[in-house]
Amino acid sequence: MAALIPPVLVVGEALVDIVQGQATPGGSPANVAVGLARLGVPTELVTRIGTDPYGVQVADHLTGNGVGLSGHTVEPGFPTSTATATLDTEGVASYEFDIHWEPPALVLPVDCPAVHTGSIATVLEPGATAIRAFLAELADQPVTVTLDPNARPTITPDPDQTWAAVKALAAQADLVKLSDEDCEFLRPGLKPDEVAAELLAVDRTRCVVITLGGAGAIGVSRTARVQVEAPKIDVVDTVGAGDSFMSALIAGLHAKDLLGEQRLEGLDETTLAAVIDYAVKAAAITCTRHGADPPTAAEHTETWG
Repeated sequence: MAALIPPVLVVGEALVDIVQGQATPGGSPANVAVGLARLGVPTELVTRIGTDPYGVQVADHLTGNGVGLSGHTVEPGFPTSTATATLDTEGVASYEFDIHWEPPALVLPVDCPAVHTGSIATVLEPGATAIRAFLAELADQPVTVTLDPNARPTITPDPDQTWAAVKALAAQADLVKLSDEDCEFLRPGLKPDEVAAELLAVDRTRCVVITLGGAGAIGVSRTARVQVEAPKIDVVDTVGAGDSFMSALIAGLHAKDLLGEQRLEGLDETTLAAVIDYAVKAAAITCTRHGADPPTAAEHTETWG
């Protein structure tokens, strides 16, 4: 019997995205978990949903895509969160949220290679405090921590206060992923490379990746800086594209055996470029279809080789 591969642990909100009147499961961390599972990486999600119709829809979506749910994720009577998306003329989404975030106990699975968190879960109490405490406990553990702040100005409108919170979390992470929109909101007037330099100034953080929309992404580590172009596609909408990028980024690092106690040690320029290219192309596939619909490993291979 083949040995079981320890799962990557994802911590954060799962909710229902309401786009043009249609309800579909979403939430940035939940999307990342689904994206990882579809790319063949064993994944466990710590979240909190109810047993209402939206909660059942979310749970079925997660388990149907191979995501394991941690204990007490499904809580009778807990209101499942929603995010109502409005699309502009170019298919770019903006959101209004009805979020409830109170996670169950956070426990690291045995031999877990990586923990990912981010988005609303890292700023909305009482869950945000629980996440900060959990990450602090991981400081000496052989596990790679990844963070995607995924700034939401409608929830945290003060950029200075939000940036302080992001920096504090980033100091507990090995890899931080931001978008150019995050940078513009959190550090207006600074170039992406300048934002990356600020985050790399702490001991723990070893790599910062910043997505640039249709222009691709950059990756900056202590020893390398790469820029990867995005393929030309016909955009349907951008819902979930950043989450697909994040899941593929983790999956790429997992395939390169750079997670766990490695903590990205040995992430050279060639490897960083290859992993970001894989992530950019995963996000591109998501942009060619409606909603947060990350690709499977087979779809990625069929599309890009």
